Amino acid sequence: MSDTLITIIAIFLAAILMFVFPLMTMSDRTDDVSQLSVQTATTEFVEDIRTTGRITLDKYGKFVEEIAATGNAYDVELEVQVLDENPGKKTSQANSKKIGENVYYSMYTSQILEQLGDASSNRILALKEGDIVSASVKNTNLTLSQQLKNFFYTVTGNNTYTIAAEHSGIVTTNGAK
Repeated sequence: MSDTLITIIAIFLAAILMFVFPLMTMSDRTDDVSQLSVQTATTEFVEDIRTTGRITLDKYGKFVEEIAATGNAYDVELEVQVLDENPGKKTSQANSKKIGENVYYSMYTSQILEQLGDASSNRILALKEGDIVSASVKNTNLTLSQQLKNFFYTVTGNNTYTIAAEHSGIVTTNGAK
C-alpha cells in the first residue's frame, strides 16, 4: 500500500516538474517581452511628441493599438505640463532683464483627449518649446504569469501589475505652424 502512495506522489511531483514549472517560466518570459514592447512603444510615443511638438488622436490611437497588441489591457495616463509664462517682473542680481518666472500647469489624459476631439475632427494639440510631456502605462489584467504565481505562491495582490512603462521629456520644437 505504501508503494502505491509513493508512486502516486512521485507521479504528481513529476507532472509538476514537467509541466507547471516550464509553463511558469514561459509565462514569465512572455511578460518580459510584453514589458519590453510596452517600454519601447511608450518611449517612441513620447519622443515623437517631444520632437514634433504635436499630439494627435491618430498618434495616440496607434500607440494604444501597439501596446494592446501584446494581448494585455493597459491603463494609459498622459500628462502635459504647459509652460505658462508669467509677465510679471522679477529682479535678481544674476539676470535683471529677465521678465517673469516660468510656471507650469498640467493637463491630464481626459483633458488632452477632450481637446483632440473625435476621429473626424482631426484636431491637433500643439505644444511649445519648454512644455513637458509624460506617459505612464500599467497593465490592468492578470497575465498568465500573475495567475500562476497567485495560485502557487499567493504573493501578488489585486492592485499589482507586472507590465509598466514610463517616459517623459521636454518638448524641443514649437508644434504650432
